[in-house]
Amino acid sequence: MTAWPTESGRFALGDTPLQSGAVLPGAVLSWKTHGTLAPGRDNVVLYPTSYGAQHPDLAWLIGPDGVLDPTRWFIVIPDMFGNGLSSSPSNTPGWPGLVTAWDNVQAQQRLLAQAWGVERLHAVYGWSMGAQQAYHWAALHPGRVSRAVVNCGSARTATHNRVFLKGLMAILEAAPEHRGEGRFAGEPAAALRAFGRVYAGWGLSQDFYRADLHRTALGAPDLDTFLRTDWEERFARRRAADLYAQLRTWEAGDISRDARYGGDLARALGAIEARVLLMPGETDLYFRVADNAAELPFLRDAALRPIPSLWGHRAGNPAANPADADFLKRAVRDWLG
Repeated sequence: MTAWPTESGRFALGDTPLQSGAVLPGAVLSWKTHGTLAPGRDNVVLYPTSYGAQHPDLAWLIGPDGVLDPTRWFIVIPDMFGNGLSSSPSNTPGWPGLVTAWDNVQAQQRLLAQAWGVERLHAVYGWSMGAQQAYHWAALHPGRVSRAVVNCGSARTATHNRVFLKGLMAILEAAPEHRGEGRFAGEPAAALRAFGRVYAGWGLSQDFYRADLHRTALGAPDLDTFLRTDWEERFARRRAADLYAQLRTWEAGDISRDARYGGDLARALGAIEARVLLMPGETDLYFRVADNAAELPFLRDAALRPIPSLWGHRAGNPAANPADADFLKRAVRDWLG
């Protein structure tokens, strides 16, 4: 039981046109809120979910002494399409294939406006694919976002990042259960085991493993146990079709993929009015510091503050890492004001 108000629900969007021109039939957004909406509706922090995550997975950083303070902010967590709670291949017959960050943002905008009458956000905070959505919010609705915290994310999925994603897709596609187009006759247990083990080599840095942190910080008795409990079992909780769909969403990430910008990334970055805090992990292997450094000159009001950590991509989601959690808390609280 939390010491602050929470609420959860499902928002029916109906048949929803997508960026691709297809339609997501009977679309639904699952959501959870923490805190109380201010009378002026000016204390809203949107907190989109990340790859494979559902809203309970994100709650660890919410608290009066946490990164996001629910006694001050009204925190709205919309579950991303494809995560198994909102519309996903696992629960939606006729899944259209590609659902983008653009599609998620448009659905979230409808949720905020119709459920709470919210037209402007104090901030959007996101990690990883949540950071991609935060960046899309700032570019697609520049007059509606005051601040954006892009924690281990980028404005456009980099080519090297896409190599990683295509490798994961290939593992799932190679499963005997794969029927094509990311759909499966049954859950591909062996492929998901390989999927988790490959992911483990990307989600954490070489320096993390060199320092033996999987044992000393996370308590694994040996490497195989760590790969099984922290990676294989984690991904086994999700349906393969949902994991595949979100890989496609991730790969398609690009804030300039909009009629206003026509693929011109510099133009899309320059249109952002929000104050943007870029927080890449220093040892992140796929959302690199260099990606954010290349974006920085085109942003009107932004700061680049890398997380000094050996924890690779997971430096931005440091539930088990007090030092990085403290760095994140201080930086984000300062940015939110």
